[in-house]
Amino acid sequence: MSDSHIRNVVEAALLAAGLPLPVAELARLFDEGTRPSTQQLQAALEALAREYAGRGIELKHTAGGYRIQVRRELAAEISRLWPERAVRYSRALLETLALIAYRQPITRAEIEAVRGVAVNPNIIRTMIERNWVRVVGHRDVPGHPELLGTTREFLDYFGLKSLDELPPLAELKAVGDINLQLALAGEETPGAAAASGTAAGDSADGETEAEDDELSAGGDGSHELVAAPRELDY
Repeated sequence: MSDSHIRNVVEAALLAAGLPLPVAELARLFDEGTRPSTQQLQAALEALAREYAGRGIELKHTAGGYRIQVRRELAAEISRLWPERAVRYSRALLETLALIAYRQPITRAEIEAVRGVAVNPNIIRTMIERNWVRVVGHRDVPGHPELLGTTREFLDYFGLKSLDELPPLAELKAVGDINLQLALAGEETPGAAAASGTAAGDSADGETEAEDDELSAGGDGSHELVAAPRELDY
């Protein structure tokens, strides 16, 4: 079997699948008697990545495997293919998700202590329904509250291979997309509310999550979040 055939099959599969495919899944596309080795498949993937350099698409390695996607810098133009107003996530949802990613495992009460407002149950439900967040255990305190952590689907959605690839807090603050006031390792968490995505002080009006929909048409629709590189068993 030629290298070009292997590369063509891999490319066609990634385009048709619509979701990341691991190398083991790519191998099962071939007949057992002529199945390429892992090294041959990796070589095909590397060849595709080189071919896409400087083009409008790229090969991305995420937690779930490999996928072909539009380059991020072209997202604004490509989004015009869908003129209807895209669903965007509210500031409250993005901030809560970032807290879970950065401080996981974390309880709902701990999220509320950092944000300074109650968490709308719809926000947690939405993240669980989208398979971005799951219950990873229970805190050994009275009531045994649930501990929340991110999932492999979360990494895939944001184009990440592992939590190690998430930007550090300093980088996030420099970008200014989500300005979370989080304690670093070894520091106590302040009980102050954290602002996200807009001008400073826009949560100073005593907002409650009960009036904040889990989805809204506001915000910039950014998929940039922050999390500390903490490994979980997926």
